[in-house]
Amino acid sequence: MRRDLLTPARRGVAVIVLAGLVLAPWLVDDYTAAILARTLALGLVGVSVALLTGVAGMPTLGQTAPYAAGAYACAVVGGSVSDVGVVQVFVAATAGAVLAALTVPLVVSARGVVVLMITLAVGELTVTVLGRWRSVTGGTDGLAGISPVRPFWGLPLLATDRARYLYTLLVVAAVVVALLLVLRTRFGLVLRAGRDDEARLRASGHRVAAHVAGAHVAAGAVAGAAGSLLVVAQQYLSPADFGFETSALLLLGVVVGGTASVGGALVGAVLVIGARDWLLGVLPGHAPLVLGALFVATVYLLPGDARRRLGLRGRPYPRPAARPPEPARDHTTPTEVRA
Repeated sequence: MRRDLLTPARRGVAVIVLAGLVLAPWLVDDYTAAILARTLALGLVGVSVALLTGVAGMPTLGQTAPYAAGAYACAVVGGSVSDVGVVQVFVAATAGAVLAALTVPLVVSARGVVVLMITLAVGELTVTVLGRWRSVTGGTDGLAGISPVRPFWGLPLLATDRARYLYTLLVVAAVVVALLLVLRTRFGLVLRAGRDDEARLRASGHRVAAHVAGAHVAAGAVAGAAGSLLVVAQQYLSPADFGFETSALLLLGVVVGGTASVGGALVGAVLVIGARDWLLGVLPGHAPLVLGALFVATVYLLPGDARRRLGLRGRPYPRPAARPPEPARDHTTPTEVRA
């Protein structure tokens, strides 16, 4: 039996989770449905973090940058070009991919903690630009009054929270399935091989940097598509939606769900974001402290392989082969031999 196939137990769990997600808008009120839609959008950003951290071996704190690019591109296009959801998702994914492509030279040659610091700087710089570009983003006041979307040409607008949630769920499922299919190709296999032993893969003649760059751009596209879903879910954008707290929570969600699992990262990100929203109501003013303690505890309890993928341990390189023992040398002189 192939290892990549779902076992019956996992298949049953997946069916139960999917059924719960589909039935959720009929089991909760409209406000909760809106929160769930926004949480699913953030979970899709967590999938892009898992693609880089778990599959490509590049820990990141900067996926909020293409997430923001996709969200604002979707808002601009929706207000002046098209209100069709398919078009907006495509535009948002393209904007996220373009921003990721512009930052490829900064991150591809770096490893470990250096990647974390570079991506964090990119994310914070993006938030600063959004706060000062008032003519497009509305500055720190945010962008309000975003027009609702229609899923496809000829369909009605998404006028209710339930409809917006179901649309978000459908897009998230489509993007995750497409990404899983891509990771089953040779591209995904090379990414995993480079994550596990980059030096050996380079020695075999593979272009590791090109594959890592492709993963970085693909992750940007996934985060950009998630940005379009954020616009649908809350119809309001602010630079505060893309700050460092969001990046840290997404990375924590990926760690909780499993750095090498795309589906697990989605579930982990949804759980962490949901816990954050719940803690904000139960412990007002103390939620960041509790989440910070959870993050520290999670890092300390990580297994060695997960630590390496987060940059807390260096990548393994092949150990030099042990030299065979040298034969014993005869130190007798020719005179002694003749005697």
